[in-house]
Order: sequence, then C-alpha cells, then structure tokens
Amino acid sequence: MKDLFSNIKGDAFGGITAGIVALPLALAFGVSSGLGPTAGLYGAIFISFFAALFGGTNTQISGPTAPMTAVSMIVIAGIIAANNGDVTKALPVILTVFLLAGLMQIGLGALGLGKYIRYIPYPVVSGFMTAIGVIILLTQILPSLGYYPKEDMEFVNQFKPQAEEVMLENILKEEAGEGILVLEDFKETINRAHGISQADILKESQTLAAKDASGTYGAIKALPRALKNINWLELILALGTIFIIYGFKRITKAVPSTLVALIVMSGIAVGFGLDYRPIEEIPSGLPIPNLEIFTQFSLSSITPYIFTALTLSLLGAIDSLLTSVVADNMTKTKHKPNKELVGQGIGNSIAAIFGGIPGAGATIRTVVNITSGGKTKLSGMIAGILLLVILLALGPIASKIPAAVLAGILITVGIGVMDYKGLKAIPSLPRDIKLGPIKLSSEVLIMLIVLLLSTFWDLIYAVGIGLIIASLMFMKKIGDLTAERSDVESLKEKAWADEVNFPDNLKEKVFIKHIKGPLFFGSTSDFQALSLQIPDTANTVIIRLGRTQYMDQSGLYAMEDILQELNNKNIEVLFVGLLKQPRYMMERIDIIPDLIPKEHIFENFKTCLAWIEQNTQNDK
Repeated sequence: MKDLFSNIKGDAFGGITAGIVALPLALAFGVSSGLGPTAGLYGAIFISFFAALFGGTNTQISGPTAPMTAVSMIVIAGIIAANNGDVTKALPVILTVFLLAGLMQIGLGALGLGKYIRYIPYPVVSGFMTAIGVIILLTQILPSLGYYPKEDMEFVNQFKPQAEEVMLENILKEEAGEGILVLEDFKETINRAHGISQADILKESQTLAAKDASGTYGAIKALPRALKNINWLELILALGTIFIIYGFKRITKAVPSTLVALIVMSGIAVGFGLDYRPIEEIPSGLPIPNLEIFTQFSLSSITPYIFTALTLSLLGAIDSLLTSVVADNMTKTKHKPNKELVGQGIGNSIAAIFGGIPGAGATIRTVVNITSGGKTKLSGMIAGILLLVILLALGPIASKIPAAVLAGILITVGIGVMDYKGLKAIPSLPRDIKLGPIKLSSEVLIMLIVLLLSTFWDLIYAVGIGLIIASLMFMKKIGDLTAERSDVESLKEKAWADEVNFPDNLKEKVFIKHIKGPLFFGSTSDFQALSLQIPDTANTVIIRLGRTQYMDQSGLYAMEDILQELNNKNIEVLFVGLLKQPRYMMERIDIIPDLIPKEHIFENFKTCLAWIEQNTQNDK
C-alpha cells in the first residue's frame, strides 16, 4: 500500500492523461460493438480500475481495445440474431458470455498459464493485428458514409419473404414445444400467423438486412448501395475527424489529437445546429448491475457460447501480456503474467455485471501513462475514476456526439493497429519453401493465412490454424537443420574449452554469451534477459553463435532489440561463429552492418580474442 502512494503526482498526471485518451476510444468501441457508447464507457471504467488494482503490471492502463472489440462485435451480433434481433432479450446472454470470459481469465492466471503466451510466433501476431485493422476499417466504412442498412427501405424490403419464413419457423417451433401437431391442427398455425402484423415483418426484415450487411464480407457487399446513398454531412464529419487526428499530431503531441477531434467536430455539429445522426443516449447516474445475468441464467442458453467465452479470455490474455511486455521495456521492470491475467479477469467480470464490453491492456494508453509520469497501479485506478466522473458530469453532453465522428476515430484506430513492421518485412524475408513452382517465405505465408482467415472467417480459428502451421513448419526446419534442442540459457554459463585461458585482466570488461541452439519464438524471452546479466564493468559483449543454425522472425527482432539496447549503453558487441542462415536474416533487415559492422564478426574465438587484446591496449 505504501508503494501505491509513492508517486502520487506522476500517477495522477499519468492516469488523468490516459483517461482523457481513453474517453473517445471507449465511446467509439462501444458503438462499434453494437451495445452502444455506454457499454464502452462502463467497460473502460471498471476494467481500468480493477485490472490496475489486482493486476501484475504497475503501469498498465486497461479498457476496451481494438482486438477485443472486433471479437465482441461478432459475438454480440450472433447472439442478437439468435434472439430475433431483440437486444433487450439478448443482453443477459451477451453479458453472461463476457462474465464467463472474465472468470476464465482468472482461471488462466490461477493455473499459471500466463508464461505460455510467449510461444505465439511473430507472424501469427502480425497477421492477427493487421486483420483487426482491416476489420475495423471495413466495418466503419458504412457509418462514415452515413449509410445504415436497417434504414434503407428498398434494401430492407428484399428480406420480407425471408422474414416471413423465419417468423413461420418460429411459430412451428413454438407449437412443437407446446406439443401441438401442426398437420392435425393447422387452424392454430393459421391463427397465430394472422397475429403477425406488417410492423413485425418489417422489424424482422430490418434485423435480417442488418445481419446481411454486418461483418467485413457484409460491409463489402453493401458498399455499392452505400456509395449510391451517401449522406454527405456524415461523410464530412468523419473526414474532418480523421484530418484533425492526423493533422493535430504534427502541431503537438502534448494534447491527445483524438480528444481534440472529438470536441472540435462535435462542437461544429452542435453549434451550427446541423442535422446529424447522434450516438445513442448515455444514461446519467451511477452504473447499475445487470442482475438479469443471474436471475435469468440458463445453462442451455449459455452452453453454445462456452468456446466463444474461452476465445475472448485467450485473446484478452494475449492482448494484455503483449502490452505488459511493452511496459516492461519502457520502465525496465518485470511484470507478473499470471497476476496480470487474474487482474484482467476480475476487471472484465465486474465490467460484464455492469453492462460493459470486455477489454484488455491497451498499448497506446499504457505508453501515454508512462510518458506522463505514471509508475504505480494508482495511475490505472485514477484513469478509471476520471472516466466515472466524466460519465456522471457530462453524460447528457456526450450523448450529442455525432456517430460519424466516432466512425472517423475508429478508422484511425484501424489504420494504427496494423503491424507495419511485419508488412514491410514481406519482400525481404527469405523464400524458404516451395509450393509447386512458386517459392515463398514460410513466415509471410503464415502471416497472410492468419490475416485472410481472421478478416473473412473467424479470428480465433485463424490464430489456431496459424499456430498449427507455424509449429509444423518450425518442426520441419529444426528437423532439417539440427537434432539439438534449443538451449538459450539465462543463468551464468560455464566457459567453453577455448575460453579457459581467457586473460584475467579482461574478465571484468568482457562478457561472453553462449547461444546453444536455434533462436526462435519459444526462446526469445530468455535471450531478451541478456542485458540484465551483463556486469556494470563490462564494455564488450561476445555473442557466440556457432551452434545457432536457425533464427526465425521473432528471434531476428529479439536480436535487433537487444543490439539496439546495448548500442544505447555504448557496449560493443562482437559475433563469433555466425552461421549462414542467421547471417542472411540479419543482413536482410540491415542488422549487419548497421548494428554489427562486418569487422565485428569473427569465424572463431581465437581471432576474436586477438582483436579484443589489440583494441583494449589503449585502455590499460
């Protein structure tokens, strides 16, 4: 508790700044999910506070994120469709799925599974994150054009025959449940059918139209109609928002450009009395628990969605722990992965009870918190409290925000969340597999498979398939290259035979690191601990790579990060025994010669030692 208040000024400023950044995103993610802005705001409030309080990353700011919202959007749309488009009826089931996901996250942390997240290869993460960006972009095109399929009556009328079919099926199911034999008592079916009004058919048609235009494929199908029915005011509001977000960053980064865009464009729309489409009304007053989760709980209604809940819990775990790694790199601390999962699970569980959408550790908000002075858990708690104060004080004002402005914000989020580092590497990665006459890079192939399957099919199945393909390809490569197991030790290592007579006067100045196997996605975490092992007296590091036959993209970027860190500390790095494949990988992205000059690469330890002795003479 003492540590919690050790940095009150910095935590207050960090938390307030992160909360301000979170506000427009929370509203936008809530609208995008399908449950409305209030659900996004509630999620941000409760997840931010409780994930910080119980989590294992001191500077983490949590709340709704792009990946979690993309999956939640699909879950919500599916459950609403299963409940005949009735959001009120579907809501308890939706929130129960979210609650179950939170409880599963707590279970993942309690079972100590947090440490296994590192085994997800870089191409899978890269393809997934780029897919999230594409999904957000495609699904926000229609609202940014001011086109809503449910309101396009020409489009809706196409679904009337299908709506009548669905409603008749529902009557037959009701009668079957009541034990009525339809063919013997057909009059009862006719009587119930006569009870269906044109308004009921229209409502069902609108539900089917919205479902047909939902998701990425639906948005692409509906785009021609949207372009014929553009609402120019909505489009101008969306484009203005995007312009301010990117333009204001060029002036200053001290004030969040997203918030500036939200205030300016909403102010213009309200101030000039424009006939725009506002977001759903945000209720004033304290959030109230949705007790229907418990009072209307039915095992049969939740059983089909158990795997969906597991999907959300795993995605939230991955999303949060990746952000924790970013926070560690910035603060030079070490997070507790299992405790972090428990904290995220508690935050998501409480958010679900109050009607919020699920979330995870948010990278941009966490970075903002750290750079603004946040150092302890108090910063994340303050961010949640600030959002609660904004909800209570400014709820009616926030309800006037144009929907197109939030669509514009989400478009910039979609553009920003894509993994450009992975995309830029596509032309330079070695083409190590053949599909018929075509030579391809296995890592690029995995990334593209995950990207396409995530965008047009299912996010989690795509990750699962990507992991399986990556594992199979990795096993084949390792089987081809070496039978040795990976052995990147993080503890103090024994000297190799040619190091036994290492000069005593150099032992304090030179640190030797052995890598005894492939540097791949499963071994990068231990390798990244290299900088922590180096004594303060050392000014030179020798990395012995004679037994490292293979390096994948994850290992490549881990090596790049370590070399940059050592370079910043003015520590000279020398390579000994660098083999063909790792050298080729490092040359492709200019680690060699930008970070490791060719004169710092030695075939054997003897020549390396001779170079060191010659170049340290002046230091004696």
